[in-house]
Amino acid sequence: MSANLKYLSLGILVFQTTSLVLTMRYSRTLKEEGPRYLSSTAVVVAELWKIMACILLVYKDSKCSLRALNRILHDEILNKPMETLKLAIPSGIYTLQNNLLYVALSNLDAATYQVTYQLKILTTALFSVSMLSKKLGVYQWLSLVILMTGVAFVQWPSDSQELNSKELSAGSQFVGLMAVLTACFSSGFAGVYFEKILKETKQSVWIRNIQLGFFGSIFGLMGVYVYDGELVSKNGFFQGYNWLTWIVVVLQCLFPWSHPCNNSYFPIWL
Repeated sequence: MSANLKYLSLGILVFQTTSLVLTMRYSRTLKEEGPRYLSSTAVVVAELWKIMACILLVYKDSKCSLRALNRILHDEILNKPMETLKLAIPSGIYTLQNNLLYVALSNLDAATYQVTYQLKILTTALFSVSMLSKKLGVYQWLSLVILMTGVAFVQWPSDSQELNSKELSAGSQFVGLMAVLTACFSSGFAGVYFEKILKETKQSVWIRNIQLGFFGSIFGLMGVYVYDGELVSKNGFFQGYNWLTWIVVVLQCLFPWSHPCNNSYFPIWL
């Protein structure tokens, strides 16, 4: 891959991540008549769309042959149940993480969330050292310390936070902070676990994402039933959905390989 293409991909990924945070935050705080959309259902819809996107990519790699696509899915997924089951663990963590991100953005402003969520770089580094036996240099550890310091300063109380206390109470900010910190740890562990699986097998990342999406959809539907089953039965699965909700879902599926857990890989300087 050329350097220009790498930087282009990085720029598009940055745009996708930033726009997703802003639109997700706005969609969770927008006041409209009627019920607000359920984040648990949005997670399930996003997973289903990711599965379809990855199937289309496998279809393209199969020279647009339905027979070849069916053979690949059968051989790589159905005929390898143990390999497929390995993805159940990270998939469950990803589903939890996706829901936590909605909780975090419902209780934190976008800037605080975005900076705090960068702690996933630190957790990914720690899990990589412990699980993959990776070694980091002095400058890399120093960069991680600077990152932690920056996040600590962001969380330091300020006058602007006091002015916004009417919109975000201390309790809701604590809930949002705990949600994003838990997401950071889950992101680090799941990302490294997924990387380890990819290195130990020869299956393509598209097949792995289909497996992730399959389990993610199951876990997501279980979450919908447990936490929002009554609301779904009363107002429907797509209650509160509008154009902004669908934009959030589309942004999550814009890059099917950039699963929230996969975004925890190290940046260029690591």
